[in-house]
Amino acid sequence: MRRLLIANRGEIAVRIIRAAAEQGLETVAVHADQDADSLAVALADVAVPLAGTTAAETYLDQQKILEAAQSTGADAVHPGYGFLSENADFARAVTAAGLIWIGPSPETIERLGDKVAARELAASVDAPLAPGTDGPVSGPQAVRDFAAEHGLPVVIKAAHGGGGRGMRVVRDLDAVEEAWASAVREAEGAFGRGECFVERFLDRPRHVEAQVIADAHGHVAVVGLRDCSLQRRGQKLVEEAPAPFLPAGVEERIRASAAAICAAAGYVSAGTVEYLLSDADDAGSQPLVSFLEVNTRLQVEHPVTEETSGVDLVVEQLRVAAGEPLNLPEDSAPRGHAIEFRLNAEDPALGFLPTPGLVERFDPPTGPGVRLDAGVRGGDEIPAAFDSMIGKLIITGPDRETALRRARLALAEMRIEGVPSVLPFYRAVLEAPAFRAADGAGGFAVHTRWIEEEFDAELAESEHLAAALRHREQQMLRSTVELDGRTVELGLPAALLRRLGGAPAGEAGGSAADVDRPGAEDGAVTTPVGGSLVRWAAEDGAVVAAGDALAVVEAMKMEQTVTAPQAGTLERAALEPGEMLAAGQRLGTVR
Repeated sequence: MRRLLIANRGEIAVRIIRAAAEQGLETVAVHADQDADSLAVALADVAVPLAGTTAAETYLDQQKILEAAQSTGADAVHPGYGFLSENADFARAVTAAGLIWIGPSPETIERLGDKVAARELAASVDAPLAPGTDGPVSGPQAVRDFAAEHGLPVVIKAAHGGGGRGMRVVRDLDAVEEAWASAVREAEGAFGRGECFVERFLDRPRHVEAQVIADAHGHVAVVGLRDCSLQRRGQKLVEEAPAPFLPAGVEERIRASAAAICAAAGYVSAGTVEYLLSDADDAGSQPLVSFLEVNTRLQVEHPVTEETSGVDLVVEQLRVAAGEPLNLPEDSAPRGHAIEFRLNAEDPALGFLPTPGLVERFDPPTGPGVRLDAGVRGGDEIPAAFDSMIGKLIITGPDRETALRRARLALAEMRIEGVPSVLPFYRAVLEAPAFRAADGAGGFAVHTRWIEEEFDAELAESEHLAAALRHREQQMLRSTVELDGRTVELGLPAALLRRLGGAPAGEAGGSAADVDRPGAEDGAVTTPVGGSLVRWAAEDGAVVAAGDALAVVEAMKMEQTVTAPQAGTLERAALEPGEMLAAGQRLGTVR
């Protein structure tokens, strides 16, 4: 292995580039138009433009990525997380092209990526499982039948994929149809397949996961356990290792079953086995621990395990892919305590609304136990076409209490301005008794719906929201020119051409003035975020009440429902599903 192509962007691309450089490998970055000036592109030895602005045109285009690898002489591909990282067809195409794939085999990805097959595998090694259907179900009626047998709540889950996408919790039978349609739609958009199955949902559970690393020589190691219970809409926000306050016997059960699942799957590389942890129900039949899924890739939260295990998981991935055996510390006991805070461009007070824009100021903290994994610098843009992550702040201390104190200092010191961020939320969380657990296990009351059910009222709207809503994502204008006798396609940011007088204001990007602001006019229906129009929820000319759903917009991989600002008749703008939207763009008017 000599030259590694990173088929990803942002923070994880930077993380992999640095690990590869430590191993003496050259690196190749690929990038969408919006990422041409990104930190990952600046750090890589070679950068290849993918000539596009959407995920489908760039980081999901397998052919473009393979051509980039071949044209730059790369001999290995690391997919990071998200995008093509759990795509068995891409892994197969990489190896078929004679390149080294940094990850498990395509067969393993397929087997564990199919959530139904993964459940069957988990059952075969006696892993703990909540009740679920034997396979994908046919529609809403099957969900109702399962709920009648096992009770509510239940969860509809995409059979292919993970990360909380294509998952809807049903607590009321009247919500079955909409939950089913939404889960299938999101699964098709995220994973290309809409099959869903149903499980009994463990209400108010903790989310605990085991970090596994395995080599081609038959060694499977569980490096550590993490708690990832602080989530919004199934997406993790805060993670810590080791998982604190586990009941007696739970850690041993998770470690043993995670190792057994991966061994049975013939797993090679880094992966994560996820579980839900819940108290028994009144009948005593609800399992305390339930297998959730296997993520066949590096996780966003891997740094907390690295900090407490002394294992560089990316370096181990590279070594394993090169055919070397695992090189792990002899003492597997965790060293200290680490907490990770995902730094997202989101406004917590508005339901963690993802809001892209210009990061005008990015001042990270310093001090003992501080690690920052970031893909953004001050002056960079957070593009609407991709996820909202700016980076990750990881705080480590000799014990949990010290890590919490260090985290308070670090979060107080850190500054992110220009876009809303989750920093105010994290500062508030560190003062919440349910998370601090000053009295020990009995006081730790965080669960996967704690934010929505118990904490969201504590948060105020970000002072940076207005600036972010004025954002219009920069576009690239392309032209074919002749350079030294060769025909070359030249791409320049539209904003730069406007400054040079080469493009009129409003073309290929427009200005803040042509974007409607929420509340700018009574009855105006505007999208709070840049993204794409998924579907209309109300017909043109429909009589609606205040709060009725009018449209569904997808932004940064999350669906947002746009509702009626008042009662009246809807006049829809001439927009079709699939069209790209700017933050604050008018969708219509209710008069």
